[in-house]
Amino acid sequence: MIETTKPDRGRLVLKNGLVVSMDPAIGTRESCDIAIDNGQIVDVGPNLHLDGAREVDASDKLVIPGLIDSHFHMWSCVGRTFITDGFEYFPAKWATSAHYEPEDFYNSVLLGLVEAANAGITTVHNWSHNTRSPEHADAELAAHRDGLLRARYAYGHRDLLPEDEPLDFTDIDRVRDQWFSANSPFEGTVHLGVNLRGPDLSDLDTFHTEMKDVRARNLPVAIHTVQGGSTKVRARDLADHGYLGRDFLICHFLAATAEDRAIMAETGTSLSYSVHSELRLGDAGDPRAALLSMVRAGVNVSLSIDATSLHPVNLFEAMNVAWNMGIPWQGTETESLSALTLHECLAMATINGARALGIDDVTGSLTPGKRADVVLLRKHDLNLAPVVEPESAVVRAATPANVDTVIIDGRIIKEGGRLLHVDPATVVRNAEESARRILKRSRESKP
Repeated sequence: MIETTKPDRGRLVLKNGLVVSMDPAIGTRESCDIAIDNGQIVDVGPNLHLDGAREVDASDKLVIPGLIDSHFHMWSCVGRTFITDGFEYFPAKWATSAHYEPEDFYNSVLLGLVEAANAGITTVHNWSHNTRSPEHADAELAAHRDGLLRARYAYGHRDLLPEDEPLDFTDIDRVRDQWFSANSPFEGTVHLGVNLRGPDLSDLDTFHTEMKDVRARNLPVAIHTVQGGSTKVRARDLADHGYLGRDFLICHFLAATAEDRAIMAETGTSLSYSVHSELRLGDAGDPRAALLSMVRAGVNVSLSIDATSLHPVNLFEAMNVAWNMGIPWQGTETESLSALTLHECLAMATINGARALGIDDVTGSLTPGKRADVVLLRKHDLNLAPVVEPESAVVRAATPANVDTVIIDGRIIKEGGRLLHVDPATVVRNAEESARRILKRSRESKP
């Protein structure tokens, strides 16, 4: 564990910003203020005042909702450069996953959280698909306590669990009682979920057994599909079992059919789409067609990092690549579809991500009554200026380097380009030590 601080909530008024609210009733406004009281947005508009509030000059800033990642395997952040030519993501994961100790999980998850905050990501879905022991789970949750981001912690299986062995929910119950009770250290910013292997990565009987346990606990659930054409995931089967809905999230699903997409849209089931992973690992057809077809079918599509060895912790880049990918392709089923808009791509990284995690009443837009998850970008930076069309600037030009200020649940986590709650150098040093230990154990375990 490392020493961290928890900045106070309080009263803030962000003054005279160029606000991209992602709320259709508010829209995009110049010289606009945002009033925040005890972590909640209380008003958005001109000339706002709160007694006793600190006023923050945002006149040279683009103000956007905090970005939301809907699928992030945070336990492996320290292994981002374990892969190399001929030793890519899956072989590297399988060779090292058993050699992470709880301390390594803490260091890895905290690294991901701190990097995410630095990059303007205020909410993450920690898809923990290598939960090796209760101590590993506790280490991840301790990192969430110290990292201060909004999150879903999705408890899952350990890597390489036999396909016919169901997830043991005993420790999930323990985690719920210990970490998510009335005296939770998260103060409502982190919620519990489960990730399952699904029909592609476990056998069907095991998946149904696990879903019975999930439903008995009323927990949100997420599954992977394989990124090839042989997926066993069919939306009709899932819907017939009563699984689909706003609390069910499907990741990847490049091989979805028109029927799959229609049923997902009808049931309010979201997709998590990771642009770099789909391009690198997908062999089920053109990922551009899969993305555009999902959006035009009315599916709620969110964006994700997946794993740091596949995708940078950079949702600005994800939006940019998605926009460039989201065009109709001649000679395919997409040729009659309209291209993705800049607004749609920004929505994928904000309000759509909130919907995917079931927290769109809490975050995802700059709306009075929601919690204050806000990012300020320096609009006069060389790569961003001149800002003429704000949504175009965010989607096509912005990078994490433009992130000046990050507010999460009303707490200023980053200001003036500097993280306030943690020392990044210590986080990096601990992550580097963990990476060396993991590789040493992995090499020593070889026969």
